Amino acid sequence: MRVTGPWSRSRLDEFLLETQFPVRLGCRTPGGHPWLLSLWYAWGDGDAIDDAAGDSTAVDADADDSREILCATSADADVVTFLRNDPEISFEISTNEMPYRGVRGRGVADIETDTDKRLLRSLFDRYLGGTDNELATHLLSPDREEVRIRVTPKRLHSWDFSSRMADVTPAEEG
Repeated sequence: MRVTGPWSRSRLDEFLLETQFPVRLGCRTPGGHPWLLSLWYAWGDGDAIDDAAGDSTAVDADADDSREILCATSADADVVTFLRNDPEISFEISTNEMPYRGVRGRGVADIETDTDKRLLRSLFDRYLGGTDNELATHLLSPDREEVRIRVTPKRLHSWDFSSRMADVTPAEEG
């Protein structure tokens, strides 16, 4: 995996572990048209999904390249068809408030069944603090088939406009 930009690898990993903005995934439809969608994600070792989702601890600067972007969606979502047709994707995870900063890149997506919905449950913990809500009741329904989207990054690029936006960043409320 190629890593570029102003952040160290450990800072990049820290941002991806702590940030709770959705990932924006870009892919192609079978007709070759661009498609963009947002999904909740976890950043971690795809073989240790429970540990990856919601773990907001800093990682070692010498972290290996086994980290992946892990997303959950319905098995019948259009994006599943699109990614099975063409698994190459682009992505961005960035702040929505000033100063703007984030990570973008490209990679390859793999789709796999999430029979026990373990990833989806961990994403509910990460983003909403648990599954005690109507959305979780709907999405965790036993008759709803869930899949994992594993994005193996080929390139990661961090960007940070903090210094150039210093004079336009809204003041924090006290």
